[in-house]
Amino acid sequence: MKNTVILKSYKDGIAIYLDDTLEFEQLCLDLAQKFRDSARFFGDMQVAVSFEGRTLTQEEENILVDTITSSSRLQVLCVIGKDAGLQNQFSNAAETARYFAQKSANGDDGQFYRGSLKDGQILETEGSIVILGSVEEGCSIISTKDIIVLGRLAGNAYAGGDGRDHHFIAALEMTPQKLKIGDFKYKTKESRLWAGRLRKGQPQMACVRNGEIQMQSITKELLNELPV
Repeated sequence: MKNTVILKSYKDGIAIYLDDTLEFEQLCLDLAQKFRDSARFFGDMQVAVSFEGRTLTQEEENILVDTITSSSRLQVLCVIGKDAGLQNQFSNAAETARYFAQKSANGDDGQFYRGSLKDGQILETEGSIVILGSVEEGCSIISTKDIIVLGRLAGNAYAGGDGRDHHFIAALEMTPQKLKIGDFKYKTKESRLWAGRLRKGQPQMACVRNGEIQMQSITKELLNELPV
């Protein structure tokens, strides 16, 4: 019998190879069975995951994540993009997700939003926010403080609505249409260059430096410099 779902375990992550010819409903059943069979092996780990071998819509990706969590004791921190060097990506993504989840949980005004913004949705919030999903093209997230997207930021993000420019925007995959922090905007024509310049799956942070919005790769060293 053909193995339609193959799991490859890394430290902090699991690469999931999916059959690209199977009906999606059957694939979900096979995925659920695979994780039920592996539940004792994985235990209650916190992991990043990647889906390989098949092109998925955001909705399908969300369904697969829900299938994994309902069929095991795993906590899926985030989904990373396809690229080489999966071990480093899993470690960076998991470290980033844990840090920002803790930062939001420790703050008095931090909020979580589980799910992805799509179909032109606009989400406005007081205080900082952690999006447990993606922000698709044409959608916007607006916050008075910081914005953290534990997924892909492909739409618009406006942080620092309180007028201060020390806030930041972070995402596990950063290909935005427009960014604004305080009174500083990133030019749309330049933002197109990000898609080709940034490595998919590499967490990135946008913040104001020297009077302009600059992008930094998120590393353990950078996280250690930030207050919790």
